[in-house]
Amino acid sequence: MLTASAIGGSSTPSGSRVFVYEVSGLRQTRENDKNDYPIRKSGSTFIKVPYARMNDEMRRIARMGGQIVSIRPLDADDASTDE
Repeated sequence: MLTASAIGGSSTPSGSRVFVYEVSGLRQTRENDKNDYPIRKSGSTFIKVPYARMNDEMRRIARMGGQIVSIRPLDADDASTDE
């Protein structure tokens, strides 16, 4: 049987935490052409980020010319309404 860490999760409390970044000012580049979601020209984009990838995602957003407006934890109530 696979453990949580073997399938990409983590057995630590912080491993299951997810945050939502509100990002504005993203611009289309070769870097974000690889994304599986479109970039809007105006307004904000909301990106779900696991705790373990927060720094990497901040760097990626900066490379794409975006500015992080807010970061908030994804609550169980939020997760059920997003899907």
